[in-house]
Amino acid sequence: MILEPVLQHRRDAGDGDLRSNRSPEARLEEAVGLSAAINLNIVSSNVVKINAPKPATLFGEGKVDELSGAVAAEELDLVVVDHPLTPVQQRNLERRLGTKVIDRTGLILEIFGDRARTKEGKLQVDLAHLTWQKSRLVRSWTHLERQRGGAGFMGGPGETQIEADRRQIQDRILALQKQLEGVRRTRDLHRKKRKKIPQPVVALVGYTNAGKSTLFNRMTESDVFAKDLLFATLDPTLRKIKLPHGREVILSDTVGFISDLPTHLVAAFRATLEEVLEADLILHVRDISHTDTDAQAEDVKKTLDDLGVSQQTGAPIVEVWNKIDCLDPLYREKLLDDQGAEGPIALSALTGEGLDQLYARIDAFIAQHDDIFTVRLPVTDGALTAQLYQVAEVLERQDGEEYIEADVRVSDKQRGPFRSLFASYLVSE
Repeated sequence: MILEPVLQHRRDAGDGDLRSNRSPEARLEEAVGLSAAINLNIVSSNVVKINAPKPATLFGEGKVDELSGAVAAEELDLVVVDHPLTPVQQRNLERRLGTKVIDRTGLILEIFGDRARTKEGKLQVDLAHLTWQKSRLVRSWTHLERQRGGAGFMGGPGETQIEADRRQIQDRILALQKQLEGVRRTRDLHRKKRKKIPQPVVALVGYTNAGKSTLFNRMTESDVFAKDLLFATLDPTLRKIKLPHGREVILSDTVGFISDLPTHLVAAFRATLEEVLEADLILHVRDISHTDTDAQAEDVKKTLDDLGVSQQTGAPIVEVWNKIDCLDPLYREKLLDDQGAEGPIALSALTGEGLDQLYARIDAFIAQHDDIFTVRLPVTDGALTAQLYQVAEVLERQDGEEYIEADVRVSDKQRGPFRSLFASYLVSE
């Protein structure tokens, strides 16, 4: 069994650490969770205070000696530093500690490599992996023996012919970017096809492990992988669901966000996250029971801003306060009682409590953009009747001997096609 410690290192406030909105203990807990997500056996975890970060090793000499002794005593195979490490710091720490060292970015890349299931997901992990690896002189790459993300930083046969490897890495990056461009074009075609049907798109976003996939499964009656793990979902999933009043929408589950997500990782997954950009409504799922729920919400908003999505520029965003089953019963009841037409929706994806309010909010949002029409169609024109069902939701229909009269609801995205087809058949609007 591989023995792995998980260490979190925070610099004192005021030295440029952008993660000071969380306590050291909370960040350590998240680092432990990240390591558990790829089944690392965690031997020890510690908060290490650093007064003055050292350019060569990050830690001071005394702390490095202390860590070296602990690694030797426990015969550890891996040290995870929950802090960005420069290539020099990583190499020097490996030499001094006598074991493999990875930082937060390397750990997240390992998880992504382990979780990716689709061809697209693997391509995106590979691109992020290679982009980060290109600047580092570590043992993971020798003539690109590994062609996928995941476990690439946990060992390797040694690094030789660094410059040749770098050229091969760059060639591989260019090839992956070309393949992902093909993925982007395919997604664009799929989105254009979806725009031709009346169903709006509702996207789930949120911090990793907030319960998005559990909520997705509850709403769609699906079995998308959902587990109490960070980054349980990487590959986007779309399902059609029917709201209580009969309206159909497409629900999209997306990759979870996390604090300090590397920019090149966001860029690599942009093709996936573009589903969020095209959504008609965004549901920001929060783990309201988590002690750092407010800080997590800020991280999600920052990532959405980086993608160009905000209340001002993108689709409307509704907060969904998940995991109320983990709250004090009195507080839970208060949250449920306070729900109205505006503000957050409190629910439990696990038990289904509060889900009716979410359905009602989605239905009300979509309905405000719809138009109601009455049309009269010749009974003999079956093709025209079929087209009506493609571009509108038929609320009520009466079949006569010569005409079919129907009340229909038309979404804003279908208003143009509807009018071009049925303008001469309108009775009222």
